[in-house]
Amino acid sequence: MNEPEIYFHVGLGKVASTYLQNKVFNNLEGIHYIPKNKYRSSIEIIKKMGPKKYLVSCEMDRQFNDEVARFTSHFSNVKIIILFREHGGWIASQYRRYVKNGWHRNFEEFVTLDTHRQGMWDKKHLNFYSKIEVIEKHTQQKPLVLFHNELKEDPWVFFDKISQFSGTSYTKENISLSKVHTSYTEKQLLVLRSFCRKYVGYIPRGRRNRILNWLMFRPWWAFFHLVMYVAIIFPKSWVPKAPLIAPDYLKKVNDLFLDDWNKINQYAQNNNP
Repeated sequence: MNEPEIYFHVGLGKVASTYLQNKVFNNLEGIHYIPKNKYRSSIEIIKKMGPKKYLVSCEMDRQFNDEVARFTSHFSNVKIIILFREHGGWIASQYRRYVKNGWHRNFEEFVTLDTHRQGMWDKKHLNFYSKIEVIEKHTQQKPLVLFHNELKEDPWVFFDKISQFSGTSYTKENISLSKVHTSYTEKQLLVLRSFCRKYVGYIPRGRRNRILNWLMFRPWWAFFHLVMYVAIIFPKSWVPKAPLIAPDYLKKVNDLFLDDWNKINQYAQNNNP
């Protein structure tokens, strides 16, 4: 092997990436795993260790195009693993994380389907097939396309696909099927969103220094979790009546991207090993 053989898991975020990183990838045999917390140094690690087989993992969302181009420019043999979930469920999960971190815009303001309005997420970020095109452009290879619902329905078949694609093996007894994180309820998120709208407003984030950014946000993170834990005992009359995510708007998201969803499913059927 003159060149490193690299398997690059690129997410997306909110499609069980943390579970795979903590429960599955680190238990694959016959490959050197570079976890998410070492991703920023992964290129240097691979170049230093030389021609071996590697698995690199990192979730990518809005930075997807630039990051895939940057990483693959350093190596000639990169095979990509990517996971998808239905568009509405995926962006709804992104929104729940946004609310959990203390932000309080409505879902309709978080992701905009109207080109005349500016939201935190634009509908171009939900064009999943374009991500496959970016992968093919920069690797000259077809990725392994997997789906979140496959993992939920039959995890062992799902793991087998990763194992076969990467030429690795695993021992069932070493892999736990338990979740990494517990999800917060709609009630808890509704209470937190309402609280932050009334009493918090601005949250000090966005500094370039990642350590300083983390240190500044950590006390807020702890406080927001405290609010959500207290929300468990709130009487129903104290909880906002409207749903966290309007079902009709979520349906619009899925309807708008139905062709894109069918297209990536067909791609997986035609091209997965």
